[in-house]
Amino acid sequence: MDILMNRATKGYILGAIAAVSYGTNPLFAVPLYRMGLNTGSVLFYRYSIAVIILGIVMLCKRHSFRLTGRRLPLMIIEGVMFALSSVLLFEAYRYMDVGLASTLLFVEPVFIALILWIFYRQRINMLTAGSIVVCMAGIFLLSDPGPGAFVTFEGIILVMLASLAYAVYMVLINKTSLQRLHGTTITFYSLLFGLSVFVVYLDGLTELQPVPLNHIGIVCVAGLSIFPTIVSLMTVAVSVQLIGSVSVSILGALEPITGVFFGVALFDEHLTFKACCGIVLILSSVLMLVCAPVILKIYRKRIHSKD
Repeated sequence: MDILMNRATKGYILGAIAAVSYGTNPLFAVPLYRMGLNTGSVLFYRYSIAVIILGIVMLCKRHSFRLTGRRLPLMIIEGVMFALSSVLLFEAYRYMDVGLASTLLFVEPVFIALILWIFYRQRINMLTAGSIVVCMAGIFLLSDPGPGAFVTFEGIILVMLASLAYAVYMVLINKTSLQRLHGTTITFYSLLFGLSVFVVYLDGLTELQPVPLNHIGIVCVAGLSIFPTIVSLMTVAVSVQLIGSVSVSILGALEPITGVFFGVALFDEHLTFKACCGIVLILSSVLMLVCAPVILKIYRKRIHSKD
C-alpha cells in the first residue's frame, strides 16, 4: 500500500510539474520579444538547446536513437506538427494576452476527440458532445472578453491552429507505429526534425537573430529550452506511466492557470469577469472530456449491478 501511495504521490507531483513548467512559455518568450527577437529565432534557440540537452540525457541513460525506415516519414511529420504548434502559439503572443492564449491552447483534447470521430469513426458520447459545446461557449466569451483585455481575431485563429497541430501530433503517436517508440526518442526526433521548420521560417537561417548578450536574454533562452521543453516533456512521460493519462490530463489544467498568472502578475494583463467565465468554461469542458470514459464506466457498472 505504501509503495502504491508513493508511486501515486510521485506521479501527481510530476504531473503538476509538467503542467506548470509548460505554462512558463510566456514567462521566457515575452521578454525576448521585447528585446527585439523574432519568433523564429526564439524557437530555433529553444529547440536547438533542447535537442542537445535531450541527446546528452539519452546517451547517459543509454536510450536508443534507432529509427526504422518506416517510422522515419511519420517522425518527420511529427516534427513538423510539433514545430508548427510552437510557431503558431508564439506568434499568437503578439496578438493577444498570453494568459488567454495559454487557455485557448488547452482545447487540444477537444480537437483530438473530433479528429478521432472524423477519421477513426470513434463514437462521441453525450458527455463528449456536451464538453465540446461548453468549450465553444468558453471560446466565444474569450473572443470578446471586455475592456482592458487584449484579444484579436488573428490571435484566436493562431492559437486554435496551434492546438489543432498539437492534436494531430498526439493522434499520430497513439494511432501509428510510433506508439511503440520510447517517449524520449519521440521527443528527441520531434525537436530535431522540428528544427527544419525554423530553418525555412528564417529563410535558411539568414534572418536568425543573435541572443541578446545580457543576463535576462541568456536566462530566458536557457529557461525556454529547459523548463517548458525538457522538464515538461520528460516529467509528463513519467507521470503518465505512474498515474495514467486521465489524471495527467486533469493536472494539465495547471498549465493555462500558470499562463494566466504570469500574464496578470508580470505583464500587466487585465483579467475581466467575462474572460474568467470563458477560462472556467474551457477548463470545465476539458475536464468533462478526459473524465467522460471514467464516468461512463462507473455508470455502466452501476446499471449492470442493478440488473
